[in-house]
Amino acid sequence: MEACKLMTTAVVAIGGNAILRKGQLPTMENQMENLRNTCRHIALMVHEGYGVTLSHGNGPQVGDILLQNEAAKDEIPPMPLDVCVAESQGLVGYLFQQSMTEELEARGLERTVPCMLTRAIVDESDAAFSAPSKPIGPYYTAVEARTLERTKGWAMREDRARGGWRRVVPSPRPIGIVEAGPISRLVGGGSDLVIAAGGGGIPVVRRGGRLVGVEAVVDKDLASACLAKGIQADELIMLTDVDGAYLDHGTPRERPLREITTDEAERHLREGHFPPGSMGPKVEAAIDFVRSGGRRALITRPELLHTALSSKAGTQIQDR
Repeated sequence: MEACKLMTTAVVAIGGNAILRKGQLPTMENQMENLRNTCRHIALMVHEGYGVTLSHGNGPQVGDILLQNEAAKDEIPPMPLDVCVAESQGLVGYLFQQSMTEELEARGLERTVPCMLTRAIVDESDAAFSAPSKPIGPYYTAVEARTLERTKGWAMREDRARGGWRRVVPSPRPIGIVEAGPISRLVGGGSDLVIAAGGGGIPVVRRGGRLVGVEAVVDKDLASACLAKGIQADELIMLTDVDGAYLDHGTPRERPLREITTDEAERHLREGHFPPGSMGPKVEAAIDFVRSGGRRALITRPELLHTALSSKAGTQIQDR
């Protein structure tokens, strides 16, 4: 399909559940099967004329890399967190390349699927650096946690629901995507479906005229909004494990939100309807994207994507 036939450009952010479902072993076979199911729906988008850029989560994968680091620490020096995020971008990006290429070819679509190693710029003065909040890696006992705090300077937090302690790291807001320019050019050519900003991007700060990697994790949805703005995408689509956003979710009073404005979304966010770490960042990302000139943000499940694109499912956030 020629570039002039592309109707709409979209960043499609895919949650970690689309790659590895709860309770599944993290085998390549399981992850590939899940990705094939998701990529079928995205291939249909491309068939209908969308220019797509994919972003993805990396929670299970970067956690496994950190666990491997810990297990082999006496034999191989552990890598810093920004390097582990880069590793996970390559790992998940390759699986996406394989699955997406298969689905595009099955529909007779000639596309290359490049995976762009992507850096997300964060502000070194972001308050998140003094208040680590994002859990990563394996669970530890209380004794192990205290030892890690003392010997490595890690911030540790107890997860009482799961009976263990985990390392927590800063999660600063992204303010720019270093590779936005080349990604935009690839997508604009009409023959590439780019995978970018995996796991929220590799966090870097500007220091002394250089870009320096930092020990942090950037939220995938906020980074996807930043990417969508940077490449001037028309739409931001966030695929997750629920139909859309709800008010009073998980209670007898829960009700779905179908079409809302950014003002309505912001009000519901302030009222506490969208918890941090799950729906909250998605709604924040949607508000940011639409207010920056994006046409529409959409939250739904992969299986409902086709219906949601026609505004018949999911949560649509737009101001015009």
